[in-house]
Amino acid sequence: MSAINYNKATSITFKELENVVGADYISNQKEQLEKYGQDETEDFVFLAEIVVKPQTVQQVAAIAKICNNNKIPLTTRGAGTGLSGAALPIKGGVLLSMEKFNKILNIDERNLQATVEPGVINFIFQEEVKKLGLFYPPDPASWGSCSLGGNIAHSSGGPKAVKYGTTRDYVLNLEVVLPNGDIMWTGANTLKYSTGYNLTHLMVGSEGTLAIVTKIVFKLIPLPKYDLLMLVPFKNAVDACEAVGQVFRAGITPSAMEFMERDAIDWSIKYAGEVNFEIKPEWQALLLVEVDGNNQDVLMQDCEVISQIMQDHLSDEILFADSAEQKSALWKIRRKVGEAVKSNSVYKEEDTVVPRAELPVLLKGVKDIGKKYGFSSVCYGHAGDGNLHVNIIKGDLSDDVWNNDLPKGIKEIFELCKSLGGTISGEHGIGLVQKEYLPIVFPQHQLDLMRNIKKVFDPNYILNPGKIFD
Repeated sequence: MSAINYNKATSITFKELENVVGADYISNQKEQLEKYGQDETEDFVFLAEIVVKPQTVQQVAAIAKICNNNKIPLTTRGAGTGLSGAALPIKGGVLLSMEKFNKILNIDERNLQATVEPGVINFIFQEEVKKLGLFYPPDPASWGSCSLGGNIAHSSGGPKAVKYGTTRDYVLNLEVVLPNGDIMWTGANTLKYSTGYNLTHLMVGSEGTLAIVTKIVFKLIPLPKYDLLMLVPFKNAVDACEAVGQVFRAGITPSAMEFMERDAIDWSIKYAGEVNFEIKPEWQALLLVEVDGNNQDVLMQDCEVISQIMQDHLSDEILFADSAEQKSALWKIRRKVGEAVKSNSVYKEEDTVVPRAELPVLLKGVKDIGKKYGFSSVCYGHAGDGNLHVNIIKGDLSDDVWNNDLPKGIKEIFELCKSLGGTISGEHGIGLVQKEYLPIVFPQHQLDLMRNIKKVFDPNYILNPGKIFD
């Protein structure tokens, strides 16, 4: 495809957009452009020319129409917690912040559904439905700050995905704005849907490249009454990974099964604060295992089976969290790993995923590739669903090695994932930083098919240009 000739947002564009949203909800000041020109992806900053903050779907439609008619890039942004650069306005143009779309519109207890706006924070939504005895399981590590619209964009997962599935599994229907300003619903508020192509599922994970989400209808489930949490230490990280698959083969599906290797543990504790239990020097990895349900006796039996499996795989003494405070402290360590790594060093995070039984092979392969190319890595992630986050640390690597040799190592990691039946992103998306590696997992005709889908929705290529593929 030939290069797209985009137009810049001019003073005329600014005035048109100001007429749509009002003077208080638009800016072209450098401070604002810098604030909205970065997310949690490495240290990237890209400046749009205008930031707008609409409050209604009609305003979003008008903004899209102005940009489409003038061929001005339009990048939609949620809370800015992304790790693939998917919300960065790399082509300039207009940055559309959805932060004012922050209302929970309806919680339907009769049908176990909720209708929300995309700017609602994940944690806030979870807390509101819990008050009614309901449960929305997807809970990314950034759940305290990430928006539900951003979760839609990447089909985010989190620890609970191993039992309950990812964001995609809870989206029933979406109100979206197309690039030409048309407003539509993608499906129906039903548990079954077999009426033409499933546009709802197409939108989930499309990273804002096809349409702008303005309302979401989520499926909810009853909140489990009980949960038990155990911390399982290992002297060998591969042993920890080997134990994971055996738990599922024993007929038990934990509500979470998280992996952290030693550096991840140490860095997170240093970042998040002290813990009230000893981290022994010989421990090289931890599994954080949770079970939940409505029968505490059954959960205790599951924990006994899990404990035996862990011991058979050479675990050390297992710690059971015996209070809500201790559970919170353990989860805090896991959820803070990413922030801890970022605070320690320049890094690149790769979101690898393989069938869970292949996790030991992936972990060993990552370490061997690191030795080959001279880089160290901090690994952690959702062991129960084979999703390993590989944080490659720059440390004292030269800029030349970092910029020229490291991509070769990353390519080998992704090739390993592909060979094991996996892929290059489980929940962070492709965005800007992973798109060069897509040919590893997709043949050219499949990439062409995706590009053609993009062209049908967005013929002028204004929506989030330069993401997923060029």
